[in-house]
Amino acid sequence: MIDIERYWERLDILGVNRERARASFIPYGSAAAAKSGKRGGSPYFQTLNGAWKFRYYRSVSDVAEVFYEDASSVHETWDELIVPSCWQNNGYDQLHYTNVNYPIPYDPPFVPDDNPAGAYVREFNVAAAWIANGKRTHVVFEGVNACFYLWVNGTFVGYSQGSRIPSEFDLSPYVMAGTNRMAVLVLKWCDGTYLEDQDLWRYSGIYRDVYLVSREAAHVRDAFIKPELSGDFTEGTVRAELETSGELPIRTELYAPNGDLVADGSAIIAGSGVIELGLSKPELWNAEQPRLYDLYVHAGSEVLLFRIGFRMVEVKDGVFRVNGKAIKLKGVNRHDSHPSLGQTIPLNHMIKDLNLMKQHNVNTIRTSHYPNDPRFLDLCDEYGFYVVDEADLECHGVVNTGTREEGSFHKLAVHPDWKEAFVERAVRMVERDKNHASILIWSLGNESGYGGNHIAMAEWVQQRDESRLVHYEGAAALYKGDENTEALDLESRMYASVAEIEAYALDESKTKPLFLCEYSHAMGNGPGDLRDYWNVIYAQPKLMGGCVWEWCDHGIAVKTPEGVDYFAYGGDFGEKPNDGNFCIDGLVSPDRKPHVGLLELKQIIAPIVMEAEDVGEGIVRITNRYDFIDLSHLSLRWKLEYGGELIDQGSVGALEAAAGETQTLRLGYRQPIAEGDGCVLTLSVWQHGETAWAAPGHEVAFAQFETAAAEIADRGGETEAGGEESAGAAASYRSEFMKAVESGGVLAVSGFDFEYKFDLGKGAIASITRHGVRMIDEPVRFNVWRAPTDNDMYIRKEWEREGLDRAVMKVYDSSWEILSDSSVQVKVAFSLGSYIRSPFLKGEAVWTFLPSGEAKVNFTADVREDLPYLPRIGLELVMPKGTEEVEYYGYGPHESYVDKRASVRKGRYLLTVDEMAQKYVMPQENGSRYGTEWAMVTSELGMGLRFDAPEPFSFQALHVTSADLAAAKHTPELARRDQTIVNIDYRMSGVGSGSCGPQLLDQYRLDEKRIAFELSLSPVFKEE
Repeated sequence: MIDIERYWERLDILGVNRERARASFIPYGSAAAAKSGKRGGSPYFQTLNGAWKFRYYRSVSDVAEVFYEDASSVHETWDELIVPSCWQNNGYDQLHYTNVNYPIPYDPPFVPDDNPAGAYVREFNVAAAWIANGKRTHVVFEGVNACFYLWVNGTFVGYSQGSRIPSEFDLSPYVMAGTNRMAVLVLKWCDGTYLEDQDLWRYSGIYRDVYLVSREAAHVRDAFIKPELSGDFTEGTVRAELETSGELPIRTELYAPNGDLVADGSAIIAGSGVIELGLSKPELWNAEQPRLYDLYVHAGSEVLLFRIGFRMVEVKDGVFRVNGKAIKLKGVNRHDSHPSLGQTIPLNHMIKDLNLMKQHNVNTIRTSHYPNDPRFLDLCDEYGFYVVDEADLECHGVVNTGTREEGSFHKLAVHPDWKEAFVERAVRMVERDKNHASILIWSLGNESGYGGNHIAMAEWVQQRDESRLVHYEGAAALYKGDENTEALDLESRMYASVAEIEAYALDESKTKPLFLCEYSHAMGNGPGDLRDYWNVIYAQPKLMGGCVWEWCDHGIAVKTPEGVDYFAYGGDFGEKPNDGNFCIDGLVSPDRKPHVGLLELKQIIAPIVMEAEDVGEGIVRITNRYDFIDLSHLSLRWKLEYGGELIDQGSVGALEAAAGETQTLRLGYRQPIAEGDGCVLTLSVWQHGETAWAAPGHEVAFAQFETAAAEIADRGGETEAGGEESAGAAASYRSEFMKAVESGGVLAVSGFDFEYKFDLGKGAIASITRHGVRMIDEPVRFNVWRAPTDNDMYIRKEWEREGLDRAVMKVYDSSWEILSDSSVQVKVAFSLGSYIRSPFLKGEAVWTFLPSGEAKVNFTADVREDLPYLPRIGLELVMPKGTEEVEYYGYGPHESYVDKRASVRKGRYLLTVDEMAQKYVMPQENGSRYGTEWAMVTSELGMGLRFDAPEPFSFQALHVTSADLAAAKHTPELARRDQTIVNIDYRMSGVGSGSCGPQLLDQYRLDEKRIAFELSLSPVFKEE
């Protein structure tokens, strides 16, 4: 092993020769160059990104060659690796996902002796002008995981750790004009690894930008730009607190968002000083109007640009406020995650995330669980997002280290030897990011217990920056940490139930606002509780909102041996320990395709509320839920439908309501509609101008209203106006053809142009034909099982223990008769059950076969008292190859469930069976349509089955079975069947967010102990 100090296991060494933390900025040569924001346009900036020579070692002890010396040749024998990048995404080391558990033995501050290492070498040029006149050359590493040693021209420069905060070194003593050589040794683990146990893929390497900066001998080393406001927001002051190296004349210019110069000032500063600029009636910054002022700092030949926003963040009367207004944080938790680049995030990828968030009404981002790339914060300032900036601190794994004594979660948080390491992570975050308008809240990290080290962090942050609030969820009383929470400005919770947050809001002894830093776990088919949370959040002033866990699925883009693309998750690379697909828990897929959960969130947190005062008269109310802006940037479209067919439409120009106000509109139908007409009114509010994140016509929100007590006209059957005969006329002669013949335990019921075969021994329809066309491949069966969703992970154990996934029908008795109207009735006494356990339910199914061809089933059953709530109850049919067309009247166009239906709208839909499915990285229950009034599943020629019920039902048509979905772990394992599997459910339980949070709310559970429903099916040729 090369001769280096073992800094990586010393708590007293967090850096060697590293510069003190400072604000993130680049010096430019002119104001115009600074305004462009392109670092490469600065004569004082030089990127070191690009191809580096690289060698991976399984252990740092294997690094025997002194690769950092000038004489060491690496050009022919070493690999090339692009910087920035993560080793693991380039074929080196082990891709590894773990959530809570440490990937190494818990023995702080020590790490395994076989500590993987990566050696990097590159040559770079330094211009003579960078060396002349006492100028200083610095190198900045924006992010290196987990620690590294640095050499330049064969000489040791320094050491640093802290994976997601920058490290800066003064290279002036080591570089020369012309060609230079830089060498870096990165270690996978260090004592800091114990503080970086976040729920993510464990990446290594130089994964963020590396660059050189040339500074004048006397320069602005650091700047804290403080935009301050008077109590009534009419006067503003920019207080520029500057730290210089040497005496330096400085001139400042402040430009308004429209480009006008509004203030300037100058001073000679030696060491430290302040320049204050005042202005009247400043334009305020907020997420809806991200108005930024440009402050230029001219210091010698350098020009620094700071984009600043005037805003005031405070808690008043227990309410979280920005610029005096009570606001709600409508947020998401966002990791740095890219499906092929890992934690190396391109700028355009950041922009894509922010565009999607804006398009879906998100206004807040928690940078879980570390500071993001500084350019991301620049974008948040510009786009308008409220940011909770989180320190790179999590030591969650201490809870599973074999010790179960009281307070074990807090042992690093209370240990004095770790205090400096804790505090430094707050210091380096705050110093880097202190000039960003978007940051409203500093977070002390995540899931690390709570003790004196956190208190020291909070006290330092509050002393350094009084303009923002401090939050830390780990201080909640339920964790039984230190009871001193005076330094925290908020109460924070993870996954608290709706009832719990409401109880907090109503408790007058609770004086701090409550922030749900994580809630509504968006894993797989979910979340299903967003509406319930936001009904309470909107109603209670002390509830300031929260951040859904989480923004994106952390899947790794891979291919099967056959070349099929899919996303891998924990355990797919043989890593131990791993947490499986628990990293697949986002609102968007790894490649940023929105899941239905994001569409739900968009609708529920929309800044527009639409209410119907009188649907018949077309009178509606529009309430503006924006905090600062009116609705003049939005317009409204409306349409009136009857049975899914358009009967009227119109639009309203620019809306008018001021923030928090309501306006009433009369839509102006061409003709009045009366109660019982069965009309559906759809309102759509859309953006009529262009923004950076959306084109004109972007829909912000929609709403639908129905006239009361309406019975929707039958627009999909054979008896509609202008079709065949009326139902009564058809029955008058079709009854002549009804026949029922029993043979060998099978009852054949035939009519004018159809035939059913009913297996009396199995209590099920075994065959359906019309005009000789076969409609089913297998007997119709009653079904109580669904492929478990991720959010079913706990209840599924109870379901499987009871055997719901292997249910079989027991027929106690079956009988049949011909009724007076020539219909045929079959009664079946039955139970559903599985081996070992008592039957789930016992009941009677009464099948009635009508001369029209319709078959109705009246189902009544008693559910065993001690049975958990059921996944579903209804009919399952297997329809033959070629059954590809789905038409229905209900909610769409995408899936919906009883607790996940805010983003669907009622209408008539025509889809393929493949379009009915919703793909998830981990296959599971999907594609059901809540509230369906009728449905037809047919061939493209219209030959198939129609389904109806007196009450709306849940409907699903897929090319896979529930068993297929439950067995598959990845999408390529899910073989598409030629047959179509149809489920017509009386009810299906909701999806919730119970994979990491409260279990499914009672009102969304199918927990009836007496079940009674009616469903019907009919063979149809719908084109006739």
